[in-house]
Amino acid sequence: MEIIRIVKGEPVRILDHVETLPEQGFLWLDFVRDTEPEWHKTVEKLTGTRIHDRHLQDSLNATHPSFYDSTADYDELIFRSLAPEIEEAQFATRPTAFFILDRMLITVRAPNSRSVAAIHQRLVENTIRMPQRPAELMHLILNAMVDRFLAMRDQLTLLMERWVTDLLDPHNPFSDWLAVLGHRSQLRTLEMLCEGQEDAILSWRDNTRLEIDEQLTVRYTDLLEHIRRVTRFARSQQAEVEALVQLHFSAVAHRTNEIMRVLTVLSAIFLPLSFVAGVFGMNFEHMPELHAHYGYYFTLGGMLLTAVVLLVFFRIKKWI
Repeated sequence: MEIIRIVKGEPVRILDHVETLPEQGFLWLDFVRDTEPEWHKTVEKLTGTRIHDRHLQDSLNATHPSFYDSTADYDELIFRSLAPEIEEAQFATRPTAFFILDRMLITVRAPNSRSVAAIHQRLVENTIRMPQRPAELMHLILNAMVDRFLAMRDQLTLLMERWVTDLLDPHNPFSDWLAVLGHRSQLRTLEMLCEGQEDAILSWRDNTRLEIDEQLTVRYTDLLEHIRRVTRFARSQQAEVEALVQLHFSAVAHRTNEIMRVLTVLSAIFLPLSFVAGVFGMNFEHMPELHAHYGYYFTLGGMLLTAVVLLVFFRIKKWI
């Protein structure tokens, strides 16, 4: 557990322990879900506020979706964000539980949370606008989490461009369709996550017992717009995946048409040649041409001339 005291006009202080709430400012209690499952006892001892059993279970559930609920004493917001173990076109998510009291913000998170660590460092180094109340600090953390989703866009866009380039390469047939289908599944998951995030924040903003002034409303509206941008990106990427599949079928059909055109041209050339060969291959007794001294050479020459004329004709028509 980390205890951080934030007071307007004063440096941020990291406390070893605390017995009572400060007279000014507010506290940020940051708990790690896996190692501090009984975090609620610290909160109850400090504030007298009892965390509902269901909310406690929500905070310890690593698979919980984004969600909002409240009691007369506090608001609970579950927000799923990216986990650090992100790979190419693959990502994992995990929830962070926020409990907002009048003069306290509680976070229950997984270990190695980059967003929480980043906000913690910036607060200590005083490189960020100091929050005046718990809801503002929660906005800073949520904004850092959403920005990690936004940072994925360049990576996923480059991946899509690479797939398109590979697909149109005639010398190396594209075969990485398992990755493409997995990518589409990831995008659908991302879209659903963003929708859950938006619903949770909207529910909190519209139903919280806390006072939300115009300044804070603008900040959360901006945060919602960031989430919607990720949602639109996920949807557009899904459309591009569908277009990639259609492009694949178009490329396959084009290659098939090219092959069929070559085979058709060859068949058209050899058809008259086969006819000539068939005529002279008939076993009639009286065929004057069979006894011509230069008949063999004239026939081969005529066949060659026919083939050349057909090739020139097809070339003029741009069929080959």
